[in-house]
Amino acid sequence: MSAQTSHHESDALPTETVDVVVIGGGAAGLNGALMLARSRRSVVVIDSGTPRNAPAAAMHGFIVLDGTPPPEILDRGREQVRHYGGLFVFGEVAAADPTAPSADGDLRFTVTLADGRTLTARRLLVATGLRDMLPEVPGLAAHWGHSVVHCPYCHGFEVRDEPIGILATGPLSVHHAWLFRQLTDDLAYFTRGTDLDADTRARFAARGISVIETDVREVVNDTDGALAGVRLADDTFVARRVLAVTTRMEARTEGLDGLKLPMEDLPDNMGRRFASAMAGTTEIPGVWVAGNATDLAAQVGAAAAAGALAASHINAMLATADTDAALAAAQKATG
Repeated sequence: MSAQTSHHESDALPTETVDVVVIGGGAAGLNGALMLARSRRSVVVIDSGTPRNAPAAAMHGFIVLDGTPPPEILDRGREQVRHYGGLFVFGEVAAADPTAPSADGDLRFTVTLADGRTLTARRLLVATGLRDMLPEVPGLAAHWGHSVVHCPYCHGFEVRDEPIGILATGPLSVHHAWLFRQLTDDLAYFTRGTDLDADTRARFAARGISVIETDVREVVNDTDGALAGVRLADDTFVARRVLAVTTRMEARTEGLDGLKLPMEDLPDNMGRRFASAMAGTTEIPGVWVAGNATDLAAQVGAAAAAGALAASHINAMLATADTDAALAAAQKATG
């Protein structure tokens, strides 16, 4: 199957229990699936086809792949996983639930797709990613991933030397300002009702960062539809070519309620994630999480590495379970 069709066509669902179902087909899910498939584990990736970085023209900050369009990375990743026998299902997860153990006592999970089909797996890797929640400023969302950015490491070099505005959402926006000041001499900080103490104001002044207290009413485009600036509540127009905003990041949890995975709220309204420990382990036996679903700040490289680490841990646990089952069967045969 070609890369062109791999994004749209699902593989046939296996009827037998598979070793691992990976929920999520981004960097963490794909790298986890690759490691498992290379260990000769049967693995199925369920991919909703809505990656977080879909609006971006290119992925940055990952050696060798820097500048590569996200769809190209995903297509190449799917081809590689399929090369080792991994399967893909493009669709939404409606439910995921622990079920009765197998005859030898091993764990079992049932994953139900939105179209009603089901899969049974011994282990689950949740790599659903996150959803960025933007401030409710009219016109802002239309430029998301292009002229409205959140990560100075992902997009900063591409917007260097432009007039940039920081749309404050909370305490983390101050840190945002220091990072974007490294990229431009023309930086404006729109407080949007947030507080700035005297020390921060002095630091902003020392770095030439202008502070605008009047609230932002809307984002304004030029005649070509490109971002031109913002209109303030008093009708003042402030020209900006780029707006940077710290989003609230929320792990994607749709269809996963049945797993009862613990969640955590991060400080300063940063977001909400799946709680995890070493190698992506969770409090729910047989379920691991990796990537942005549990590490909200992870870039592509870190998410991919987390997927690989979780997969190696899953494979090790499965190897132990296989050995336990084989020993029990041998003892029964000789007993």
